[in-house]
Amino acid sequence: MLTAVIPKLPSRDLQVTRAYYVDQLGFAVAGSYPDYLIVERDGLQLHFFVATDLDPLANDGQVYVRTDGIDHLYSTLVDRGVAIHPNGALATKPWGQREFALLDPDHNLLTFGQAG
Repeated sequence: MLTAVIPKLPSRDLQVTRAYYVDQLGFAVAGSYPDYLIVERDGLQLHFFVATDLDPLANDGQVYVRTDGIDHLYSTLVDRGVAIHPNGALATKPWGQREFALLDPDHNLLTFGQAG
């Protein structure tokens, strides 16, 4: 039986990644190792590995996160000063999902969505 999917994303600097996810997005550190970081929020985990040669403008890392409180999450992040993706403001998409998107410091795309 499958129980979870845990994305593993590249990070050029785990301390920068940690600060962004903890201080900006409200995650907690669930594990921290010299070359690996695990953050968690609401029972969901994201894992990060060191990729010092990563070109953020060529990074294709993406995660889609479903939520049941999209409007509250969006307003909370905006109030914290989190940069929303230039093309990712909260909107209802043609496929019925309400979504918004962020780019983390390494340009991993985080899209948050809720069924309309």
